[in-house]
Amino acid sequence: MSLWNTVLNNLPEVAGPTQKRLSFKEKLKWTLIILVSFFILGLVPLFGLGENALAQFDYLSIILGAEFGSIISLGIGPIVTASIVLQLLIGSGILKMDLTKHEDKKRFQGLQKMLAIAFIILESAIYVLMGGLAPSTSLAGTALFAQLELMMIIQLAIGGLLILFMDEVVSKWGFGSGISMFIAAGVSKSMFIRALSWLPSPANPEFATGAIPSLFQFLAAGDAINATLKIAALASTVVVFALAVYTQAMKVEIPLSFGRVRGYGMRWPLSFIYTSNIPVILVAALMANMQLWARLLQNWGYPLLGTYSQSGVATGFIAWIQSPDIVRQVITGSLTGSDIAHASAYLLFMIIGCVIFSWFWMQTAGMDSKSQAKNIMASGLQIPGFRKDQRVLERLLDRYIKPLTVMGAIAVGLLAGLADLSGSLERGTGILLTVMIIYRLYEEISRQHMMDMHPMMRKFMET
Repeated sequence: MSLWNTVLNNLPEVAGPTQKRLSFKEKLKWTLIILVSFFILGLVPLFGLGENALAQFDYLSIILGAEFGSIISLGIGPIVTASIVLQLLIGSGILKMDLTKHEDKKRFQGLQKMLAIAFIILESAIYVLMGGLAPSTSLAGTALFAQLELMMIIQLAIGGLLILFMDEVVSKWGFGSGISMFIAAGVSKSMFIRALSWLPSPANPEFATGAIPSLFQFLAAGDAINATLKIAALASTVVVFALAVYTQAMKVEIPLSFGRVRGYGMRWPLSFIYTSNIPVILVAALMANMQLWARLLQNWGYPLLGTYSQSGVATGFIAWIQSPDIVRQVITGSLTGSDIAHASAYLLFMIIGCVIFSWFWMQTAGMDSKSQAKNIMASGLQIPGFRKDQRVLERLLDRYIKPLTVMGAIAVGLLAGLADLSGSLERGTGILLTVMIIYRLYEEISRQHMMDMHPMMRKFMET
């Protein structure tokens, strides 16, 4: 066990800052450096790539923070997969760890990084050897084909490791986490293109790719149905943004008082979306991985999860975890009973998945009642009218935290599912995640750095 701990404690890592508190400018500098690096890496193609069978899964690449066909084709997939596996192991009791203890928490982080590295190597090999990203088929059976496969696996592994350490840089030196930032960056880029691009659409070159310019083109051409679809897409995007911001702002505040100073107190806020966007990220990444695995297994001749046609239409299990465009079907008059059943199954999958991951995350991320009670007691606070006892505080917090964990997860799962069904400019889950990520980032910056930022920036943050 000592050898195992030695390995975990000596994994390569990004050195953290020596000072206790980083300035706003310092955090902003590192966040922008990593963000620009992420976009640049997404433009670096894989050397030797001939067949990109994952190109049709562009919408999944955004959720995974990836760019299929580039050196960062893995994106955050291995990191999130490692987190899911560890949560399941700890939640089921197979892996015994008390994350309130410093040693166990450090061991958990080391184990998570080791698993992420293992998944990076494994997924790199799977993507190439199962035909997702492969050299040209004209070279099949030659020594050069095998050499190119090995080179592509190495390139993918390097890209995966870069994403892993870039996430660590943002977590230690920047704002929020790299995983969240990569998702928000990908969704924002895609939404900008889908809303404003004047370039011809690949599906219909006579009209623009962006919803706003193509809307005016459809209106000028007298195409009422397509114009209505564009209006519905824009409207649903705005509604998803508004609902996401509203739910993020909902809080339950517990009144607390300072034990040694009478007459002074504060309110301890608990967000309605208690576990934030983490459950949605995990569910979306899980669904994306399952769809990618279905395609890879199909290429290998084992369509265990379902199949994809040349046009991208899915059958089998994976068809049920792809959201149908209900709004489009309603507008075009093609809605059927099977579409409603499909939409209901998709919503149910999203809600149940969010509840499960929310519960596991609450227990493993130090957000449970015991950890919160310990933090409150360490701050010298107590609940007015109750004796200063951690067990009493823990029981009281249980009345709020456990219901909020479940109710918040149901709300965010339902909102993400309905957003996906609404036919918005980008996948509804991606829009929801981006809004929640940006809102959390705003809260963190305004709470920690309001006094050390530029006056113009401070004025903007206060409005």
